[in-house]
Amino acid sequence: MPSIPSFSGLRGRGSKSPARPAAPVAVPLSAYVVDCAVYVDGERLPGRWTHVAAVAEVRRRGEGFVWIGLHEPDERQIQGVAETFGLHELAVEDAVHAHQRPKLERYDDNLFMVLKTVRYVEHESPTSANEIVETGEIMVFLGADYVVTVRHGKHSALHTLREELEASAERMRGGPAAVLHGIADHVVDTYLAVTEAFENDIDEIEKAVFAPSSPVSAEQMYLMKREILELRRAVMPLANPLRRLAEGCSPLVPEQVRSYFRDVDDHLTTVSERVTSFDELLTTLVDATLAKISLQQNGDMRKITSWAAIIAIPTMGVGVYGMNFDYMPELHWRFGYPMIMGIIFLGCLVLYRIFRKNRWL
Repeated sequence: MPSIPSFSGLRGRGSKSPARPAAPVAVPLSAYVVDCAVYVDGERLPGRWTHVAAVAEVRRRGEGFVWIGLHEPDERQIQGVAETFGLHELAVEDAVHAHQRPKLERYDDNLFMVLKTVRYVEHESPTSANEIVETGEIMVFLGADYVVTVRHGKHSALHTLREELEASAERMRGGPAAVLHGIADHVVDTYLAVTEAFENDIDEIEKAVFAPSSPVSAEQMYLMKREILELRRAVMPLANPLRRLAEGCSPLVPEQVRSYFRDVDDHLTTVSERVTSFDELLTTLVDATLAKISLQQNGDMRKITSWAAIIAIPTMGVGVYGMNFDYMPELHWRFGYPMIMGIIFLGCLVLYRIFRKNRWL
């Protein structure tokens, strides 16, 4: 991806200070604080920081920004971070409880964005899988000199992305907006990878549906349909937030970064088209599966009816001659029994040949 030029307007408030940087506070990271770092001129300052010390350092310098990452914090754990950065209580409540649709909201001097993450669950065959797509969430609070990310789900880690961004000081000079772009780009790239893997599963399902005596059931097709619906809920609502960021809905996103959001929006359009085509194809496959099941049931009913008709002949013969009357045709004739058995066998054979000819058996 092309590098993002620096944007000095996002480096902080006030002018630069030539004073020496304050020493970072050596504190252990808690269970919910994954990482907290200070970035100045695109470079990460050494040491460990609390969120209070980090934001104080940035505002004392008058440049740089803080990026703090949280993982599934509760209301008590996030309260201190919210007070330090001035996060809106409604956005904080959404970040804690999760289960939000992708969206972008503006609160005073900061932005709150929700992105849904997806992960492709590996399986031996789509015809026997119980789950194909697993979802999580990333909430991003964006301010002039800070980025707060809140993750929900085990697969939504941003450690690798943070390392990639830190390896490019020029990108990090773009400020908090560059971090938001990196997260959005990372999430949408994951969508592309998941849809490619999903496409292979759909191809395999399609072959199985139209193969003779396929093992695909209606329940499995509905599972695939449900997984596509889950993927659709993650992808489709994200289009509007990305478009707003690309169009410059907030001065927190400079012009240099907006063009990169347009590129992410283009990739999301590709994903949306794939998901829509998958949904339509699965609808067709569900209909084909139900029609195939109906044909199989009709075939089974024909077989049952045919055998019932064949069995009715010996049942009738045995029923008549089992009444033990004294005066019955051929009752005291030596060849009466073989003759009746022969007639029964011949009647069954005739019906069997007729049903076989009509492909009922």
